[in-house]
Amino acid sequence: MFAKTKIIQAIAVAGLCCVTSIAFATPNIQHWQSASGAKVLFVEDHDIPMLDVAVTVPAGSSFDTAEKSGVASMTHQMLDSGVEGLNEDEISGSMADIGAQLGGSLDPDRASVTLRTLSSAMERDKALNIMARVLQHPVFPEAILAREKVRLIAALKEDDTKPESIAERAFQKAVFGTHPYAMRGSGEVETVGKITVQDLKDFYRMHYQADRAVVAIMGDVTRAQAEAIAQQLTEKLPRSPAAFTLPKVAMQIAASEQRIPHPATQSHILIGAPGMARNDPDFFPLYVGNYTLGGGGFVSRLMNEVREKKGLAYSVYSYFMPLKQPGAFQIGLQTKKEQADEALQLARKTLVDFVAQGPTEKELLAAKQNIIGGFPMRIDSNRKILDYLSVIGFYDLPLTYLADFTHNIDKVTVAQIRDAFSRHVDPVAMATVIVGAPEEAAK
Repeated sequence: MFAKTKIIQAIAVAGLCCVTSIAFATPNIQHWQSASGAKVLFVEDHDIPMLDVAVTVPAGSSFDTAEKSGVASMTHQMLDSGVEGLNEDEISGSMADIGAQLGGSLDPDRASVTLRTLSSAMERDKALNIMARVLQHPVFPEAILAREKVRLIAALKEDDTKPESIAERAFQKAVFGTHPYAMRGSGEVETVGKITVQDLKDFYRMHYQADRAVVAIMGDVTRAQAEAIAQQLTEKLPRSPAAFTLPKVAMQIAASEQRIPHPATQSHILIGAPGMARNDPDFFPLYVGNYTLGGGGFVSRLMNEVREKKGLAYSVYSYFMPLKQPGAFQIGLQTKKEQADEALQLARKTLVDFVAQGPTEKELLAAKQNIIGGFPMRIDSNRKILDYLSVIGFYDLPLTYLADFTHNIDKVTVAQIRDAFSRHVDPVAMATVIVGAPEEAAK
């Protein structure tokens, strides 16, 4: 019943992971390890009578195998489809009765289950009890699995007709090769059809483990209550003596170009290569630099060169997707088929120039002002702070990450950006995918 669960796309992940604190009061983060072994991060705030909780485990789509692609997503999707003593309708109905919201998200690294509830004792206790049962006692009913497989296969087949989906799949394979990051997060038609209840139970047992869980708690409870909540949600999770680790991403790739025919009137173009991991020492120079290159919307180089000066695309962007292992650095745009080659060459030239020269001092100052000035909106709700707590805990970022953010942005120099880009981004060794390529060029 996690019907709104989404495979987090790169822009969302970049937005979540790449922005933080400001030079005003940032949340006071408390942290500890629960008796279950879970890592806990807590911000106490009694301004509103609400509680937000997230439990995150290293059980993302990259832990699938090629033969069982889609198991991670389906396991996460079906956690609240039935537990010991409650079916899916009783779970959703019980939450609705108290105005609580149970949700979650999945990306290549992580699977999360989230809860928002009133903090008054009756509503809070009932909501937490259900969340604990969903996390620790899922039963993965056979009938619901059959239903969800039919639904998902239909969605995958539809995605296979969309140029943006075709481009993204081809791009991930071109960038990551046989690495698990290349796999489609929700699985393939041929693999989803083979998923069994036992597959889900096995994946759950191996990856939803107490001692590798991160519990984020934000809101109207005390420290003692938060300690009890973290233990309640994780004490009966599985335990395993071995941690699963991903293979290293091959950072150097050969230049490649795929032109995939499609009847769409526009060409969908993606350019990129492996970029950086979430804990990369060059994180801040790369983030600030990319804001100028293509992450800053209408103030970015790519937008100015490709759209404003030449009118070759309505939108063009770039971003880094920082994960446990280096995620993709990606440039993307859509343009009319007849001008696809011109737009592609201009995007490439803009990248070459930026890597060689970096931003100007004026561009750097504007980037810093925009990033720092926009930060308050990133932590203006309990839910947004909860997201940061999960990221900080999962990726082992400093607890002062929010408080230090504006200082880390402000101290970035042009020389640091140029140096970081020269080591992380090789404009020559890039994968390029064009879906809806010009007919004469595609032949």
